[in-house]
Amino acid sequence: MKNRLLPFLAAALLLAPAAAQVPANLVAEGIPPISPELVESAGRYVEFRAAALQSWQPMRREMLIATRFGATPQLHLVRQPGGARQQLTFSAEPVGSASIQPVRGDCLIFSQDSGGGEFFQLYRYDFRDGRRTLLTDGKSRNTGVQWARDGSRIAWTSTRRNGRDNDVWLGDPQRPGEARLLAELSGGGWSVSDWSPDGTQLALTEFLSANLSQLWLLDAATGRKERLTPDAPSPISRSGAQFSPDGKSLYYTSDETGEFQLLGRLSLADRKWQPLTSDIPWDVEAFDLSPDGQRLAFASNQAGASVLYLLSTAPGAAAAPVPGLPPGVITGLEWHPSGNDLGFSLSAARSPSDAWSLEPATGTLTRWTESETGGLNPAQFQTPELVAVKSFDGLPVSGFLYRPDPAKFPGKRPVLISIHGGPEGQSRPIFQARQNYWINELGIALFYPNVRGSQGSGKTFLALDNGFRREDSVKDIGAFLDWIAADPGCDADRVAVSGGSYGGYMSLACLIQHGARLRCGVDIVGISNFLSFLQNTQDYRRDLRRVEYGDERDEAMRAFLSRISPTEHAARITKPLFVVQGQNDPRVPVSEASQMVAAVRQGGTPVWYLLAKDEGHGFAKKPNADYQFHATILFLQKHLLN
Repeated sequence: MKNRLLPFLAAALLLAPAAAQVPANLVAEGIPPISPELVESAGRYVEFRAAALQSWQPMRREMLIATRFGATPQLHLVRQPGGARQQLTFSAEPVGSASIQPVRGDCLIFSQDSGGGEFFQLYRYDFRDGRRTLLTDGKSRNTGVQWARDGSRIAWTSTRRNGRDNDVWLGDPQRPGEARLLAELSGGGWSVSDWSPDGTQLALTEFLSANLSQLWLLDAATGRKERLTPDAPSPISRSGAQFSPDGKSLYYTSDETGEFQLLGRLSLADRKWQPLTSDIPWDVEAFDLSPDGQRLAFASNQAGASVLYLLSTAPGAAAAPVPGLPPGVITGLEWHPSGNDLGFSLSAARSPSDAWSLEPATGTLTRWTESETGGLNPAQFQTPELVAVKSFDGLPVSGFLYRPDPAKFPGKRPVLISIHGGPEGQSRPIFQARQNYWINELGIALFYPNVRGSQGSGKTFLALDNGFRREDSVKDIGAFLDWIAADPGCDADRVAVSGGSYGGYMSLACLIQHGARLRCGVDIVGISNFLSFLQNTQDYRRDLRRVEYGDERDEAMRAFLSRISPTEHAARITKPLFVVQGQNDPRVPVSEASQMVAAVRQGGTPVWYLLAKDEGHGFAKKPNADYQFHATILFLQKHLLN
């Protein structure tokens, strides 16, 4: 009998589940094997999709969207609301922004980088035969394509000349070899905002910091530029310039009259700017002017959630909110060339990002895509509550808290504090995707703070972490920890911190300053030393980052940045740390991660380190992101939940 069982026992051993394999392009140090049971339990949470509107087809009521069916987001055409998604591009690398030729609609331009390095190249895709043609040099960074109104030319910015400055280039997509440098510019913050209706001028935005930007006119024939916005006693931020159909005005947002970004109109004749949304005390974060110039659509950021408005451009008109949308965040506002539809993308706590349209004539809202949620019922996902506290100096700060279902997870719950990047980013009530696993399956309360320096609370708040005030934002986390300790639903003895980019620095700084109140931390592509970061970040970014963090060439600032850098206090990190990094990261170089891992390990603290050889500032490829997700589950189970 035993002999007869041997073949079956051998087969059973062969079929026994094995530990999940590490993808070939990942290097995992200190990370234990990930069990098949863990992978199985998280399986549905890695199958979320999202869709984002990229462009309208000008000849028909069809949408170009970006979504993922394989390992990376690619371009798809949707011919009607709820229709099948026809995939157009097929690549191992994710596709960036895209726009269809605005008159004939016979081709589109899209951007794409390699390995997450953000040296984006521009390609023409022809609808007739599906061929793609490289339009740029294959090496420089090319961004911000804008089509001329007649579809004959495109303008964009490129670092092709010296790798540092964002110059303006012009080209006919049908003649890629004839593209020419139009204007040499100084700095990495330049972008093309719009073409004038007659094709003779370009509106340019010069981004100098989160609080300061200027607008310029550029002659499309000679490259001569003229500044439209004068110097002011205090910094003014402006963005999104669009020409009126008659070419006599520019619409853009500005905070020159107060704390928030208002939408207004600049007369090019007398250079006077007239605010149009003074009655809305929130930032206007996105807008688009209808093709006939008679209506503006805009979204305002109201306590983190977007509110969509329509506004007539007639004198004295008042903006009217659009009813019927679920609370969430709106991006990518774009009118169809017919003017009959307004397209946009919407992400909400219970809905992945999807493409929508509004018919202003009837008020009809239509959801064009319904992205999959891995078979999970989105109605069961938790919606956040707004938490407001006063920090160490009395400053009000806030954040969003997602609590697990108390029926499933009674009692005090462990808390994961997830800090946004930027530093001028903002945590908002969007779809949590994979992070829903922490809430629904592990019973972890997920908290997203908006410390000082975050967007959405006015320009004064935005600047409160600049320069020598950098660590005040770390102190804000202490105020949130006090709130967690007082909340009856939170377990102050089980708190972890996580963050990406600047949020990665914040995680490291919190483990140093608040380590006694934390169980563990996750640092994703984070800054570990401001001096080495400023030395090694890509040339086109360096001066822009100096404005935010401080100029290390100043002796006093250099000493300060050295003093607050996490590598200088690595011995104080005594709680387990998980570091995630992309090898090709142009923003926060891989050296920031490797030096932090070495420094913390030298003190004997356990460190897990995950390095992706084919990624940049975060993981964009699904197999890599899946492994990072599974490893993070294991890390939290071991160091937060136990």
